[in-house]
Amino acid sequence: MTLTITAAYGEDDKAINAYDELISEGLPREKLFHDKQARQVKVIVPDSAKPEIEAILQRHEPDEIWSRPYEEA
Repeated sequence: MTLTITAAYGEDDKAINAYDELISEGLPREKLFHDKQARQVKVIVPDSAKPEIEAILQRHEPDEIWSRPYEEA
């Protein structure tokens, strides 16, 4: 199954740093989305990658992290 993992941050810098770290870890940009207005970072990954992605997002102190099944548009 493919998931969308979303992390909400209270500060712009935290969201930017989380997004940048995901890119530096080699995740393809087309699987990442940074909603600057909502201060959210969204990542589309297989469920097997969930622990690794959540660990990266947690390092940047999000207010909340959640996941849901990915739905193609």
